[in-house]
Amino acid sequence: MNPGALPYSFQDATIAEAVQLVEEAGPLDDAQAVREAVALRTDGAGRIVERARLLGQRIGLQDELARARAWAPWILLGLVALIVLGGLTLAGSVVGGSERSINVVVALASLLGLHLLTLLLWLLGLVLPLGALNLSFGWLWLALTARVAGGRRGQAPLLLRAATRLLVRARLAPWALGFVSHAIWSLSFFVVLAVLLFDLAFRRYTLSWETTILAPDFFVQAVQWLGRAPSWLGFPVPDAQTVLSPQATAAGQRDWALWLAGCILIYGLLPRLVLALLCAGVWRARRKALQPDVSQPYQQRLLARFEALAPRQIVDDDPGSARRGALAGLAADQTRDMLMAIGFELPEELPWPPAALDAAGAQTLRTDGSASGRREALDLLARLRPRRVLVGCNAAATPDRGTERFLREVAALSTECRLWLQGGGATPEARNRWHAWLADAGLERIEASDEPQDALRGWTMAG
Repeated sequence: MNPGALPYSFQDATIAEAVQLVEEAGPLDDAQAVREAVALRTDGAGRIVERARLLGQRIGLQDELARARAWAPWILLGLVALIVLGGLTLAGSVVGGSERSINVVVALASLLGLHLLTLLLWLLGLVLPLGALNLSFGWLWLALTARVAGGRRGQAPLLLRAATRLLVRARLAPWALGFVSHAIWSLSFFVVLAVLLFDLAFRRYTLSWETTILAPDFFVQAVQWLGRAPSWLGFPVPDAQTVLSPQATAAGQRDWALWLAGCILIYGLLPRLVLALLCAGVWRARRKALQPDVSQPYQQRLLARFEALAPRQIVDDDPGSARRGALAGLAADQTRDMLMAIGFELPEELPWPPAALDAAGAQTLRTDGSASGRREALDLLARLRPRRVLVGCNAAATPDRGTERFLREVAALSTECRLWLQGGGATPEARNRWHAWLADAGLERIEASDEPQDALRGWTMAG
């Protein structure tokens, strides 16, 4: 699992997901982070990750994640020690009796029962989303790490939610957490086998089976069936005479002991080892999916903002011009045939929407220009993808950088964008000021007018 081959690590992806979770409750002030992300990275996903990294440092996500990473190995060692002690206890219960008599059926059930149950739950988790997630040692490891590193009020629970959601979306949750679980079980079975073989090699035990209601033929068939796979590796299988004999010979006792060890190896240790390797392989194959999902409205809005702030490369432009170049909007086949009208920073005395918009069949929205208001409008644009967007502004106002940034973001999320100058302040001087500002800002593609027939020219639901 080498994250160095990826554009960014699992840690970066987790921070990006955590920042998105934070902003679901309310937007962060990210103007500086967005500018730095645009300056540092050129690809959209990389800018999203860079912005999240900068915001994460500000709200303490990196520090919390560093504490969790420092605690994670110790939590894992504690779980391993717990499982190993459990394995030693099971092995001791099998070979530690004072009478040195082992019921092979009870021993096999006690050593493999919980393992087979948790393995079945993990396999169900591959088919059913999150089927065995909360019951695996991998999830327990993550949850304990978050609890110890951050407590109840820190950012660690948020990072845990982010990592879980990221793994689930990438379809890696059962594989990533399964690797931890299978590795712990493998170590446990290795310890059990080592203790069991050591005691069987240097102490004398009597192995047998007992029953009250089952027929002896059942045990003969069960022993033969369970011993088939271990026999492929050379483990002996007790014959019917040995199974039915109340007092097996020394050779028969040896067959019983090796049959028990072979069953633990084949049905316990080897499946866990193979599945741990399989989980590692699936992680390597799918780890590229651990990146922001740019199809989400949240990511689309960020990409539009990055696009609006990115420097434009102008071909055959006037060398003396300081303009930023033409806007790049969406193609018609990338948008829906609808008209959206947004009233931007309009004073209270200017009503919105005007009556002319009802005749045009427009979907209307009004925003006060605040950070949360702009994001709400842009989120709606990213989700609806309207082909035509009409932005209403106060003609008497002086356009500023906030207006320019908003218009660029709107234009990047639509095919055609126009500006409707509202109010009685639409004097010739005001119109000239707005037109000159649009030209200086590189927003010539956005037509500006103060008359409704001009602003809505050709923009009906049929057009």
